[in-house]
Amino acid sequence: MATYKIGYFVGSLATSSINRTLSKAVIKLSPPELEFTEIPIKDLPLYSWDYDSNYPPEGRALKEAIEASDGILFVSPEYNRSIPGALKNAIDWGSRPWGENSFARKPTAIIGTSPGGIGTAVMQANMRSVLSFLDAPQFNSEGYITFNAEAYNDDGECTDESTAAFLRHYMSEYAAFVERVLVANAPGHIGDAEVDYARK
Repeated sequence: MATYKIGYFVGSLATSSINRTLSKAVIKLSPPELEFTEIPIKDLPLYSWDYDSNYPPEGRALKEAIEASDGILFVSPEYNRSIPGALKNAIDWGSRPWGENSFARKPTAIIGTSPGGIGTAVMQANMRSVLSFLDAPQFNSEGYITFNAEAYNDDGECTDESTAAFLRHYMSEYAAFVERVLVANAPGHIGDAEVDYARK
């Protein structure tokens, strides 16, 4: 059985984030062929193209972590019906400089939780637009989770069987998606400095 390295982002910087709780539950319920490494975002400065000629260490570390991953999982809240600023900033860092888009061809998935009934649906719709531009294949199953604190223990384990069953199925399907995308991948993507399409 092949093993796939999945880098994951938690879109909230709060230490007690309910989406961090969700990320722990998701990892525990994922199939064994997925190995997870968090890609931290809290120490990144705000992106500016002034950095493009000399990326700071935090930006280089972020891009290296993305590039070392076989797939990317976003676990994020919804802020003001959109992507949290810290997460969008990290995506901007990872996609630049132009021609060095680290997200290209990485199979991605988006999941999130909120106390409200729509469970981050609007944020995820915005994320899909961004990931489409970045040529990042998207797992299209929807993961909108209404948060119930009683469904998780202190270790992040999901104790509600219906929620656990959904997360288990979601991540099993994502694992299959990662495998399909990596088998089908081909060179050339948005942001390549030079692509000789005549040779493709």
